[in-house]
Amino acid sequence: MYSIKKPSVSHPQLPRNALGLTLRDYEGVASTLCAGCGHDSITAAIVQAMFEADIDAKTVMKLSGIGCSSKSTAYFLREAHGINAVHGRMAAIASGANVARHDMHCLGISGDGDSLSIGLGQLCHAMRRNINMLYLIENNGVYGLTKGQFSASADRQSKSRYGEVNPFTAIDVVDLALSMGATFIARGFSGNKQQLVPLLKAGLKHRGFSIIDIISPCVTFNDHRDSTKGYMYTRQNYLEVTEASFVPPRQEITADVASGDDLEVQMHDGSILKIHCLATGYRADDRELARAYLNRQQAVVTGVIYLNNKQHDFASLSELPDMPLADVPFTELCPGSQALIDLQKEYR
Repeated sequence: MYSIKKPSVSHPQLPRNALGLTLRDYEGVASTLCAGCGHDSITAAIVQAMFEADIDAKTVMKLSGIGCSSKSTAYFLREAHGINAVHGRMAAIASGANVARHDMHCLGISGDGDSLSIGLGQLCHAMRRNINMLYLIENNGVYGLTKGQFSASADRQSKSRYGEVNPFTAIDVVDLALSMGATFIARGFSGNKQQLVPLLKAGLKHRGFSIIDIISPCVTFNDHRDSTKGYMYTRQNYLEVTEASFVPPRQEITADVASGDDLEVQMHDGSILKIHCLATGYRADDRELARAYLNRQQAVVTGVIYLNNKQHDFASLSELPDMPLADVPFTELCPGSQALIDLQKEYR
């Protein structure tokens, strides 16, 4: 894989965020993905979300596995800490990184092949443990690096570009996340940046396991008439169940408003996630209602599907110290052989 460095020159009048940074400061090397790939649109949304959320790249660890999606981490946040894990093992590496540095933003980028086949067990355990991270699945329904075979998210009876019919039932990322206990669950579309950016910002601020299933068409192998993961199908079968906006911490402004189908959730740092329910009677804080609604739909349901802001994350459940383990002095981590002997006496 070749990396093409972008020129460092930028326009002097580019807008700057609270850290004094521009959008260009959140970019990486030039993309080598196919022209029109949905993954590049997701990269642009990540750059925009990080910029608007005033997040310092040096406080971010970005992780990925293997696949077209996993190449994406090179295309944003060039000053962030990065790890490319082996195929399907990103969630386990992210869990360990969280133990060592739970004070950092943890962003995992994966694909439907990387996460739902060889990495399925890793993903499930990260969700049930409520690891504090944002996990993005760039979902195109195929293995793009190996010439377009069906992935585990390919819908049953959908066709490949070669005319083959998929005989197997698909794994639905959102349904899986609802079953495994993820506390922030959303779905987006790479072709709708206006919706995707606030979803990313909210996922970054959520304390616990945040997962966003992002339909990201593969223009080379899975963007044809018979594909259910292509641009045309997604736009024709697109249903936005909730509309989300994200408000960072600011001085409180109060007003009397009429009660409606709106849900305001205060995030752990004081930010407000405003969810407007477009579907009548839908509530994003009800797991069973969300599952029942999804089962009734014959559409690509997007938006904030479920949010639980009250469940403790892995660091709290494990009673990790406030100081990241990576910063704990060696003398405390390894107090010597006598401490081990004294501990063993307690169990005799």
